[in-house]
Amino acid sequence: MGLVAGRLALQLVDSLLPPGLQGIKGLDRIYRDESEPAFEGPFDLDAALKALRYVLRRRALGPTTMSLVQEAERRGIPVLRLDDQSLVQLGTGRYQKRIRASITSLTSQIATDAAGDKDLTKSLLADAGLPVPRGEVVRSAEDAVRAAERIGYPVVVKPLDGNHGRGVSIDLSTAEEVTRAFEEASRHSRRVIVESCFKGQDHRILVVNGEVVAVAERIPAHVVGDGERSITALVDEVNQDPRRGEGHENVMTRIKIDDHTLGVLAKAGLETDSVPAIGQVVYLCDTANLSTGGTAVDRTDDIHPDNALIARRAARAIGLDVAGIDFIAPDITRSVHETGGGIIEVNAAPGFRMHLQPSEGRARNVARPVMDMLFPRGTPTRIPILAITGTNGKSTTSRMVGHILRAQGLNVGLTSTTGIYVNGDRIVEADASGPWSARVVLRDPTVDVAVLETARGGILREGLGFSECDVGLITNIQPDHLGLKGIDTIEDLAWVKSVVVEAVHRNGTSILNADDPMAVSLRRRAGGRLGYFSLRGGADMPDFLRDHIEDGGFAVVREPGVIDGGEIVIHDDGDSIHLRGW
Repeated sequence: MGLVAGRLALQLVDSLLPPGLQGIKGLDRIYRDESEPAFEGPFDLDAALKALRYVLRRRALGPTTMSLVQEAERRGIPVLRLDDQSLVQLGTGRYQKRIRASITSLTSQIATDAAGDKDLTKSLLADAGLPVPRGEVVRSAEDAVRAAERIGYPVVVKPLDGNHGRGVSIDLSTAEEVTRAFEEASRHSRRVIVESCFKGQDHRILVVNGEVVAVAERIPAHVVGDGERSITALVDEVNQDPRRGEGHENVMTRIKIDDHTLGVLAKAGLETDSVPAIGQVVYLCDTANLSTGGTAVDRTDDIHPDNALIARRAARAIGLDVAGIDFIAPDITRSVHETGGGIIEVNAAPGFRMHLQPSEGRARNVARPVMDMLFPRGTPTRIPILAITGTNGKSTTSRMVGHILRAQGLNVGLTSTTGIYVNGDRIVEADASGPWSARVVLRDPTVDVAVLETARGGILREGLGFSECDVGLITNIQPDHLGLKGIDTIEDLAWVKSVVVEAVHRNGTSILNADDPMAVSLRRRAGGRLGYFSLRGGADMPDFLRDHIEDGGFAVVREPGVIDGGEIVIHDDGDSIHLRGW
């Protein structure tokens, strides 16, 4: 999205220049799509905005996944997107969890399969003593009619394994209606279920980790007559609401008039050119799903304790950590044991949109309890990251640090110019000092600590591959290999290398070579606690380093001595540790 916006912004500025100055080159290096008309010919703002919306729909995370990602980021949990859809890693290394929409690392595949089989779901719930409608699975229209007559009208007909309300028909009272409904449902599933029809309002109860966290009353797509305009015109007006968009891009979805809509209208004796009376509510869909243009009203504070208990027990009966319970009740504030009603479906991967941004009522941060479940308070979410850069010595330093950490019993993920290593085993043989190799290590669920050689080529190409590190080290900055990729001076090179220490976490440590003036010049950009290393100790110690130590700063220096040419002295918070014989 950013790349497309950047390219189009340059095209816009170019179009505003005098003709003699127009003609920007190299735009394809930013973003290229030969099928996108906005990139060709004179700049067209409408075409540019259309291109941006297209990229947003194709690449942006959906509202459920986005809410979880934003909640993770608020908590400082690292986020890595693993594909172009909704597969996201939260945390790094051994502490990672994964989500795809509201499916989590803790979601049982058996439970997901059970929820996808509506007949099995109903059987499991009935065995748990929960209120569910009577029903039968059928394979033909004739069987559907016979089942409806045995169950008793009115009935519901729906695909056995459908979703988003597709192919669902409710409140059917005749054999002809059941036959048409079977034909509609069979487009979405080879097997169809016929069941008794609960009377009441449609509710979605969201259960996370065994607790009810949100309740929404769902209202089917509808229009309200004004005595003047047709149903088509009223739908057009409703769709002008800026909160409505295509698919899941906005709070609500635009209403579409399709064959199902025509059938619902016909059942009410209406057509698209009918003019409803003033105040007449015309429903356009049998189901209340937001994906078909429905709206949602928050009822979290209104649910009766009995109804909440039923929803909690239903989620446990199926075995889902995150479950959307479709619940029909005449009055959600009263127990269905008194009013009638009950559970018509249990959904794995329920959407959060109706709770995050209801059409009416209070918004609920339903991502919070999911994150509490995945990462309980005090649970680690990130492995330590040590990023090492510099002109010379970074490969040797990275391997030495990795060796020391392995000796402490840690499983080390190491990247260097010779490859990617996990616990000493080389898993990739290549120049692996860029962001791609860093992501390989951070995605490995066996790694305890990451030691990452970080070269300037990868930084210039696509950044670091991580947002924060615990230790950032600059070995030195020398005028080697200048003139590549726009880096023409040693100051340019220092600016690139500084990215590593700028990424140090506020509780981390930046380590600079005190004997390298360019490295020292980056101290004001360094994040976290500042440390130095130096071969100049004793009387040769630079004044700035002496002041740093006297102020309680951290440093490792070599001082002149008689044993093997000197001794290493570690200065930390005013204390000195002498390591003789090094």
